Amino acid sequence: MTDLRFDGRVAVVTGAGRGLGRSYAMLLASQGAKVVVNDPGGGLAGDGTDTGPACDLVREILAAGGQAVASTDSVATAAGGKAIIDTALDTYGRVDILIHNAGIVRRASLKEMSYQDFDAVLDVHLRGAFHVLRPAFPVMCDAGYGRIVLTSSIAGLYGNHDVANYAAAKAGVIGLSNVAALEGAADGVACNVIVPAALTRMAAGIDTSAYPPMGPGLVAPVVGWLAHETCSVTGEVFIALAGRVARAVTAESPGVHRPAWTVEDVGEHLDAIRNIQVPLVFPVVPDGHGQHIRYSFDLAHRSTDRGVLRG
Repeated sequence: MTDLRFDGRVAVVTGAGRGLGRSYAMLLASQGAKVVVNDPGGGLAGDGTDTGPACDLVREILAAGGQAVASTDSVATAAGGKAIIDTALDTYGRVDILIHNAGIVRRASLKEMSYQDFDAVLDVHLRGAFHVLRPAFPVMCDAGYGRIVLTSSIAGLYGNHDVANYAAAKAGVIGLSNVAALEGAADGVACNVIVPAALTRMAAGIDTSAYPPMGPGLVAPVVGWLAHETCSVTGEVFIALAGRVARAVTAESPGVHRPAWTVEDVGEHLDAIRNIQVPLVFPVVPDGHGQHIRYSFDLAHRSTDRGVLRG
């Protein structure tokens, strides 16, 4: 099989100086992409700056014969997000691929989490996604092409202890991606979500002694495919964990329809309401929102029709 290449494509990768982002940037560059390596070089909690990680990776890519430029602006502000995308436009004249991978962690129980720590994590993960997506998206739509990969997490899907800020931000990223997928579909812009797991510095403090191999190299090919022109899906969520690649979906039970409800009725029908044996999945694109509403409306109309016939 011929290698899937990115010749002529310009990619922006946030949080690219270390860990997963570094692996993504190196893969894209090795396959011909011109890469904006974005990383302000801060600590795991978002403190401080260091130009070293971004600049070191750029030097490594250049030494290997690739093309890259460093960006040390922060995604945490609108100005920083615009500057990151402007680096791609000013240097290479276009932006074809956007991978938002930047992230920080500030752990605390929900009882004790400070507002400052909650906002700081949202600023990087969720607002940060918007800060780079907002300036890149119209450029992609005008060009008639784009591939966007936003990063969620297992915590965003299922929650986890001591990371209410992180979980909320990562869940929000999925909603943001869905809108980008819907609004970009007519212009050839695809947007999907990666839910990655790898042993990077974010695993600090976790006992990983019994973990199977979980290097960034097991995640990067999935992101590479989502970033490639042959990517055939949009508005979807992909999990990459310890060599397992899977799709995550929002599913509903068929539910129960009644023309009227009491509080007692809900309790009495709870088993049927919660029965997920035959789940409903409404794809984001082309019209999951509308399909969801039409399904419920159809049940209501059929119930009304049956009532008229009985009368």
